[in-house]
Amino acid sequence: MNKSIHRVKTIAKKEVVEFVRDWRTIVAIIIIPILMFPVLFIVFPILLESEAAELDAKNVMIEIQYNQYPEDFSALFNQSSTTIVLINTTFNQSLSEPMADFDRIRNMELDAILRLNYTDDIWFYSIIHLSTSESSNEAKARIIDVLNQFESNITAQRISDGGLDVDSTLDPLRWDGDINKSDVATEGEQAGLILSLFIPLVLAIWTFSSAIQPSIDMTAGERERGTLEALLGLPCTRNELLMGKWLGVATITSIGVLLQIVGLLFAIGYLATSDFIGIPDLSMAAVVLIVLSIMLFAIMVVALELALAMRSHSVKEAGSILGPAIILIIFPALFTQVINLDGIESFWFGIPVINILLALRELLLDRVIVEHILIWMISSVVYATLAAYYAAKQFKREDIVTTLS
Repeated sequence: MNKSIHRVKTIAKKEVVEFVRDWRTIVAIIIIPILMFPVLFIVFPILLESEAAELDAKNVMIEIQYNQYPEDFSALFNQSSTTIVLINTTFNQSLSEPMADFDRIRNMELDAILRLNYTDDIWFYSIIHLSTSESSNEAKARIIDVLNQFESNITAQRISDGGLDVDSTLDPLRWDGDINKSDVATEGEQAGLILSLFIPLVLAIWTFSSAIQPSIDMTAGERERGTLEALLGLPCTRNELLMGKWLGVATITSIGVLLQIVGLLFAIGYLATSDFIGIPDLSMAAVVLIVLSIMLFAIMVVALELALAMRSHSVKEAGSILGPAIILIIFPALFTQVINLDGIESFWFGIPVINILLALRELLLDRVIVEHILIWMISSVVYATLAAYYAAKQFKREDIVTTLS
């Protein structure tokens, strides 16, 4: 028994060492996973905020065409970053028809045109803009903000002229007190809810995708290089060879997933200091079960990918099979995001892939439900065993070195 374990470890070590010799592999399994969440949650929002600030400071040119100009209307615009051109005119067609202004907007002579037509005590308007231009969209957004303020002023004035109180008339229904205090969920539970909507999706996709390349390289790749025949000639059983390769792929995949979790925790810690999101309240039981669920999922995924790669005639064919196969993870992962966990039926926890993703969602909410745990744990063990059996069956084929029909 000890000798068998030693041979499995030796094979796994050999596979890992060979796979990580390429610097691109180091980037794929170390650099990318650890930077993914920090870039997504820290760098990307900073860039968006910077871009938004740049747009706010950008000077836009707006032409206002009117038949009667509202008093103090221009004062509602931010004069430091908005240039206003006034044109007194009459309108004989729909205000939404660009007419002669079509080319002026498309050629960016102006960022947007506001048309105002005062008729029968009503202000009719339209905004001529170019939706594919950021400057034009920014100009439109500023115009809408001004029109909303203008409408509020007119409404308030007319209510006041009618002898009514403006505040009680416009806002007859009001929330009393601090709305945040009425939610009995803790900040940790709220954080768990947010994280449960995307962490299972990202972990599932990354676990599957990070196992693709090593699975191909250690099976179809070795067959093409002619080294698989030499491995089969070693003093070990094919099951030991399979276990060694599985352990090698699982090690590489686990490193990637672990580093991704480290990056996620760092990003969450950073966001927690900025009050953007809290840290989820998880019991030790939930944490242990989260790790166990990921391990069971990884066992099944790695065994299945090894089997599919071994059945392929070449590295190219293996890639064409395992690449699109990620859809089998993406679709269930997206589907589980819309399933209501309150009063969820137990059978969902027996469906492959969906069971683990739902388990992760529940556990991130610190919902440790024994019935659900038993179902997804037993079903996952069964699926992982079937995947391992299928992989072992492929490794025992007599034509494994040459070709597979």
